[in-house]
Amino acid sequence: MKKLLFSSILLGLGTLSMIAQSGTKSPYSQYGLGILSDQSQGFNRGMSGLFQGIRNGNQVNMQNPASYSAVDSLSMIFDAAVSGQFTQFKEGNAKINAKTANFEYATALFRVLPKFGVSLGIVPYTNIGYDFTTVEKVVDSSLSALTDYEGSGGLHQVYIGLGFELFKGFSLGANMSYLWGGYERSVLAFSSEDDASSLYKGYNTDISSYKLDIGAQYRQRLSKYDVLTVGATFGLGHKLGDDAVMTIRNMNLSVGDTTKISNAFALPTSIGGGFTVNHKNSLTIGADYLLQRWSAVDHPMTNPKTGKYELMSGFYKDRHKVTVGADWIPDRMARGFFKRVHYKVGASYATPYYKINGQDGPKEITVSAGLGIPLVNAWNNRSTLNVSFQWVNQSAKNLITDNTFRVTIGLTFNERWFAKWKVE
Repeated sequence: MKKLLFSSILLGLGTLSMIAQSGTKSPYSQYGLGILSDQSQGFNRGMSGLFQGIRNGNQVNMQNPASYSAVDSLSMIFDAAVSGQFTQFKEGNAKINAKTANFEYATALFRVLPKFGVSLGIVPYTNIGYDFTTVEKVVDSSLSALTDYEGSGGLHQVYIGLGFELFKGFSLGANMSYLWGGYERSVLAFSSEDDASSLYKGYNTDISSYKLDIGAQYRQRLSKYDVLTVGATFGLGHKLGDDAVMTIRNMNLSVGDTTKISNAFALPTSIGGGFTVNHKNSLTIGADYLLQRWSAVDHPMTNPKTGKYELMSGFYKDRHKVTVGADWIPDRMARGFFKRVHYKVGASYATPYYKINGQDGPKEITVSAGLGIPLVNAWNNRSTLNVSFQWVNQSAKNLITDNTFRVTIGLTFNERWFAKWKVE
């Protein structure tokens, strides 16, 4: 059988709604646990998610919980964001466009003791959302074999974290998350003229477990004008303890079979590090590296040799991500508006965490820019409107190219809630 043009591969994407619960329409979300969220926030998304060495008491950096210790005693910070994205899927000369929008996250940060901050919030971990059809011509026949692929779901996490300064310049922190969600995936194969042999395969799971992430930061003054912050993070890999279920059913005969794999899913161990250098409290530049040990994780799939649905190794591979970014504010004490705006740029490169038919999946390249706009009121200008723009490219040899333009709008509400007002 020979595959037809890409226009039939993504059938149904052209009529997408603006609001998508999954936050993605990528056919790549059918693999593994879906599209991994980078978990970046409004303040650092314009820097492509730079986070290891970011230490700012006016923002919630939940990716490195050691940063929570920087929050001051007068701050109660709330941060939330929404995003909209336009994606073009391309294979050969064929193109399909899709639009989605999503509520990204909501976080909060406050101080409970000197040099001791607490954060809580809800953020995505993975996104799954696709619906497309492939068409293949049957050799020496006028018939076509159609296969419909559909999936939805993803994993979410709600966390509570703390960060404290152990000694001068050195802070530790941890996030404990409740991880939940799952997916429903289906494959329906049938003939263009006769559905007597239509075959349905359904895959589903419900996941409920925990996630633990630990962070550290060390801050050292290099000179009168320069400060170095080094950061490191560790994510605990472990079994999630949930089942994978596959159902096969002949649609004409209404008979089927169900296979269940116990303890089928796991999180990878992750480790990363990075730094930032701040010059005159005006220019911040930095770089991050993150490794996720997916190669040590098995995945439920059909064994091509035996035809059995079972846990198999070799589907996942280690994911490496490198990020560079910069944040510049001309003069935070200036009276002119544009001199108090944060200007951000960044770029990142990430390798795939899974294979497709034995071939590496798509690599990911991201280029970002953003603005941190101060919101001025009668008593302070600590709150910020964060606007970021991202171009994300996912591509691999002989596979679909996924180009996404994303706009994220976030609001960091930071007011002096605990200040004592003087009455005259």
